[in-house]
Amino acid sequence: MEGNVVFALLLTLFAGLATGIGSLLSLLTSRTNTKFLSVALGFSAGVMIYVSLVEIFVKAKVSLVAELGEKNGYWMTIAGFFGGMIFIAIIDRLLPSLGNPHEAKSVEDMDVAPTNAEYTKLMKMGMFTALAIGIHNFPEGIATFASALQDPNLGIAIAIAVAIHNIPEGIAVAVPIYYATGNRKKAFKLSFLSGLAEPVGAIVAFLILLPFLNGVVFGVVFAAVAGIMVFISLDELLPAARKYDEAHSSIYGVVAGMLVMALSLVLMM
Repeated sequence: MEGNVVFALLLTLFAGLATGIGSLLSLLTSRTNTKFLSVALGFSAGVMIYVSLVEIFVKAKVSLVAELGEKNGYWMTIAGFFGGMIFIAIIDRLLPSLGNPHEAKSVEDMDVAPTNAEYTKLMKMGMFTALAIGIHNFPEGIATFASALQDPNLGIAIAIAVAIHNIPEGIAVAVPIYYATGNRKKAFKLSFLSGLAEPVGAIVAFLILLPFLNGVVFGVVFAAVAGIMVFISLDELLPAARKYDEAHSSIYGVVAGMLVMALSLVLMM
């Protein structure tokens, strides 16, 4: 049993750290490349919208319907989804400006130089995305851990698939923070930390939550996370992607993000 627990924890850690791979890929470009910024932000929005509406929302509904019945389960899924949107909207209104936009002044100017306010907006966008993905990765880590504990072979398959779809999530966190601050280490660190929520979820599940977790809790959390990620995509990522758009590059990024996430989800089946 002890060996299985360690193995399950290591698999979950592997899956979570894949966000760091995505952040490294996103930081290989020059900060002056605004076309890449537009594509990357669109890509991030595509990833988050697709996984939220096609995967997370559906999982939430299945879980809640199984526990509460068809009608009540569906209503609870909707309540969780829009509750997540309201939650992040309230945070958006109450949270003071994040980051220091003046930090970027010492870095080479971009082709279309954003104002200090725009740097701050990019920073806030990255922080919100890190928060949403961290919340999403927490129950995902619990699920990966539980699957690996029950069936190690199934756990390996799930961990690999989760790692693949965590790579674009790492891009979603790192890109706006890097463009806001010019600080590669800061962008990588926050992206890396959002991925660590996955093994943390596994550890918490093992030590504390496993006896108390049920389908209703999982369903509400997943529905709320879906709402949070869609709101961030519509309110932050897509408008910013359009601002630096060149020849519909942001839309191509959205489609590419959806395609990558769709393919990664197929591997999880």
